[in-house]
Amino acid sequence: MQISGFPEKKTMNREEEMKHGFIKVAAGTPDIIVADCRKNGEAIVALARKMAREGAKILVFPELCITGYTCQDLFLQRKLIDSAWETLLTIAEKTRRLDALLFVGLPLRHKGKLYNTAAALCHGQILGLVPKTYLPNYNEFYEQRHFAGAEEFFDYIQIGDEEVPFGTDLLFICETVPELVVGAEICEDLWVPSPPSIRHATAGARIIVNLSASDDLVGKDAYRRNLISGQSARLVCGYVYATAGEGESTQDLVFGGQNLICENGVIQAEDERFENGFVTADIDIQRLSDERQRLTTYPAEDRDSHQEVPFSLKVTETALTRVFAPKPFVPADKSEREKRCEEILNIQSMGLKKRMRHVKSESAVVGLSGGLDSTLALLVMARTFDMLGLDKSRILCVTMPCFGTTDRTYQNACTLSKKIGATLREIPIQAAVLQHFKDIGQDPDKKDVTYENSQARERTQILMDLANQENAILVGTGDLSELALGWATYNGDHMSMYGVNVSVPKTLVRHLVRYYADTCGDKELSAVLLDILDTPVSPELLPPEDGEIAQKTEDLVGPYELHDFFLYYMLRAGYGPAKIYRIACRTFRRTYDPETIYKWLRTFCWRFFSQQFKRSCLPDGPKVGSVALSPRGDLRMPSDASPAMWMEELDVIRPAAGNKA
Repeated sequence: MQISGFPEKKTMNREEEMKHGFIKVAAGTPDIIVADCRKNGEAIVALARKMAREGAKILVFPELCITGYTCQDLFLQRKLIDSAWETLLTIAEKTRRLDALLFVGLPLRHKGKLYNTAAALCHGQILGLVPKTYLPNYNEFYEQRHFAGAEEFFDYIQIGDEEVPFGTDLLFICETVPELVVGAEICEDLWVPSPPSIRHATAGARIIVNLSASDDLVGKDAYRRNLISGQSARLVCGYVYATAGEGESTQDLVFGGQNLICENGVIQAEDERFENGFVTADIDIQRLSDERQRLTTYPAEDRDSHQEVPFSLKVTETALTRVFAPKPFVPADKSEREKRCEEILNIQSMGLKKRMRHVKSESAVVGLSGGLDSTLALLVMARTFDMLGLDKSRILCVTMPCFGTTDRTYQNACTLSKKIGATLREIPIQAAVLQHFKDIGQDPDKKDVTYENSQARERTQILMDLANQENAILVGTGDLSELALGWATYNGDHMSMYGVNVSVPKTLVRHLVRYYADTCGDKELSAVLLDILDTPVSPELLPPEDGEIAQKTEDLVGPYELHDFFLYYMLRAGYGPAKIYRIACRTFRRTYDPETIYKWLRTFCWRFFSQQFKRSCLPDGPKVGSVALSPRGDLRMPSDASPAMWMEELDVIRPAAGNKA
């Protein structure tokens, strides 16, 4: 190990590269027989083997599953308690070959008291025993009749020659994957005002397991779902919840086996109720660690109150079953997507409304190209003017045809302006741009960056000056995706007096415009919006070919659906290039081959770093989602930061020619 100086450059370990912090976990409900420990042990072992064959490394079973939760006064019988312990030893022995950490529930006698406990097993060894802290003794529950509570309790139990920790505050820490830290609580522990899982998480547990026997009542499943997902969000953890099901006594209660796995507020897996089985999910412990680090209010780890219990697992590739949304900024559910669109339009409009009031302006200017971004900006402006009670004729839409303008985009801009009720002004800029070329000695036949940017800057100058003439505010149109890529002309379309789209990614822009088209109630307006949606994205700075757009943005910088995917997982999730490449290949395997994904990911990383100088001086604009690039808010990044480490990581994972996902 190199201790001082510069580390040697090395290639990424393939095994570590592929793991990326994903740990597969499982929650299962075995078929039990009340009070038959031997049979229950066999069922637990059989189910554990099935879980392990699915690649799960953390296996969680229900509360008191070795005996059954509904044994009632049979818990006072020595025969049952002794059999449960013997069965635990048998389970440990029979799961010795499983490369997994198991949690199983049983009653345990210690120093004259009986405890409801969760036993942690790994490679045939009993690592620790966690007693239940809070015992319900209300309604249908009478646990205090049989068990003792164990608030912040710690002791040891002698098992052969080993002293095994027995206490509420145990942390099970994987020696081979140090970020894999597991804490355990039992059923009612979660339902109290201050659950033990809070202590476990603040001590460093990234995964909380809960061994439960929660009976089913009308509506309780929704409450339980919200409780567990909410706790995983509050603690920024993975939460694995296994509960009792069929096989428990139905004398007075029914148990539905609602096994749940959540990560940071999101339900990753849920079992069918009233059918015993198991669910698995991939928990991203690296993302949980990074998210906690990002949240300055999340407390630093303090393990002094906990006993650390080491265990070891083989570091192998986790075969992913997790689904990554191909459009993470856009809800897949139609009703949720419509609600999101309405909310975003309101946020954008409220932002512009406040700014207009502040600068005492009752007019606004926008450059209307007939493209998606300027269309969305105009729709937001129209809503803002309605909020302010202003006549929309005070919206000045300016179309500035030049070398690359096509008839389709020009006509759409004119029609859109008319349908909104705005004032349209046409100012051709060819002559002004050609004069500028003459002034600076630019050959008009040389279609280089100067040729393109001169047009964008001429348009911005016109818009700024018109805004001054009209005592108006110039509304910017650029979106989040373009800002991430730097696909804007510095001091051209990059600049405005207020940018309403600055935190709306391109994939979401499309849905906002479509939502407006679907809900506006005007057939002609809807028709022009749908045609704009069908028009290729283009800055239209190069002459058209046969009347059609010659310069298509996605041909030049790559598909926006890929770039928005890269952007979300880089900034919101904190993933590195190799991890993003892996999940992108999985997510888009039916759309893009690995070489294409690699090409555009490399483009994204390079452009994201090289174009920060444009984002460092962005105009104001409202944040609408969890990812934003404002230099005053979410992204404080130096303009001259080096992308070298990101590019080197991409060099290591370069796909072989012809490789398929």
